[in-house]
Amino acid sequence: MDTQNSNSTRRKPLIALGVIASIVMFFLLLLMVMPKGFKATHEQIGSGVPVLVFVYDPNITVSNSQTEQMNEARAHLGDNVLFLLARVDTPEGDQLIAKYRAGSAELLLFDPAGKLIKRQFAVKSANELIQWVR
Repeated sequence: MDTQNSNSTRRKPLIALGVIASIVMFFLLLLMVMPKGFKATHEQIGSGVPVLVFVYDPNITVSNSQTEQMNEARAHLGDNVLFLLARVDTPEGDQLIAKYRAGSAELLLFDPAGKLIKRQFAVKSANELIQWVR
């Protein structure tokens, strides 16, 4: 009877470690599946890669829809195009918005040299974005 009790106490830490490892793996998997965030700094404009900047205003519902489409387009385009946000009511965002006289929910496309070449209001689908930046 005593050996059975000692076997069960040995298994308890192993079960606990297994549960903890499963939880950690679950959260790591979630992090890998979650969409990557967008930088809200703009020093990469003119760095030799085309840049798509979205003027993000959290008070406008199309902002979330547009960022979802940008994530999808980014998955297809990889590192060939940089995707950035200009957040309304932030120093960096407001500076870019003022410099280019951009409006909320507007998309700005910069060529690799940093010249603004296209602009349009959201929402553009992922496929439209892919075609737009080519």
